[in-house]
Amino acid sequence: MDVDSPLRALVIEDEPDAAEFARIALQRFAGMEVVVAGDADEALAALQVGSFDVVVSDIELPGRSGLDILPMVRELAPGVPVIILTAHGVVSYAVEALRNDADEFLVKPIAPADLASRAQELASESREARTRSHITVLAVGAHPDDVEIGVGATLAAHAAAGDQVVILTLSRGGVGGDAAVRRREAADAAAVIGARLVHLPFADTRIEPASGVTAAIEEVVADVEPQRVYTHGPHDRHLDHRAVFQAVEVAARSVPGLWCFESPSSTVDFRPNRFIDVEGFVETKLRMLAAYASQSHRDYMAPDLVRATARYWSRFSPAREVEPLETVRAAEFVTSEHGQEHG
Repeated sequence: MDVDSPLRALVIEDEPDAAEFARIALQRFAGMEVVVAGDADEALAALQVGSFDVVVSDIELPGRSGLDILPMVRELAPGVPVIILTAHGVVSYAVEALRNDADEFLVKPIAPADLASRAQELASESREARTRSHITVLAVGAHPDDVEIGVGATLAAHAAAGDQVVILTLSRGGVGGDAAVRRREAADAAAVIGARLVHLPFADTRIEPASGVTAAIEEVVADVEPQRVYTHGPHDRHLDHRAVFQAVEVAARSVPGLWCFESPSSTVDFRPNRFIDVEGFVETKLRMLAAYASQSHRDYMAPDLVRATARYWSRFSPAREVEPLETVRAAEFVTSEHGQEHG
């Protein structure tokens, strides 16, 4: 979540004129970026792939109503305020909206400036609160898809909890496929959880800490100021992976927490001692991996193996689905409703 970026609003409205009214009001009077969804399913899909600062919803929608989907909106976008906007200003609607945990109940017709003012107020307060209470995490991988394979579900949990997620990929992966294609795939995968992607052009299979890699990682660490870093571990057959670990260990020396994830080339010496509860986020991880269509022939990308791996590691945790990590350096953990950690 970039605190300097424009506020983003999701408008849920099936009537085209009303949707256009809300879009123009929020853009013109509040400077917001606006996404419009025509029904409940479209709105929930938008919340799964993007982050918003406020949701403005009509009550009467085709299929499920705006009030019916409020619990799901809260689950997908915790802490994001919801404004219920309706042409039916009856007391029962207002009471039901408040009982369903809506933050505001507004009756049409409403002046565009009034709608924008209230939406901006709630969105700004929410973003400030979420920024204060959440952290920035940096995941560093040698090649496109390394990070998603290792901690995709963990990153999805961080994003759902409102944490800022940054993915740093050091090479374009030209040895494993077309570099331009893999670069696009990496961007699509990051977009699934709204992560920021930093993609550097170091040579695939020739990554060395002393060849500028450490300095490049240091620059990203200084820019994003993460509280946690996830990267490759030393117990790995791939030379690039081991080189990235060595570079990150130096470049992220000032970061309070550093953990290593499992990769398909990890050796039997990979011995995790931190197990992240990612129940409910493995499917999001699979959507991230599905972005890498050029790598779909790899056995380790198969959805059944990804799910089985998450279940396998759960034997060390009370959770049902887990991603394992080796601890290099551990700060005190920040508790959130997502991504609970067990060790």
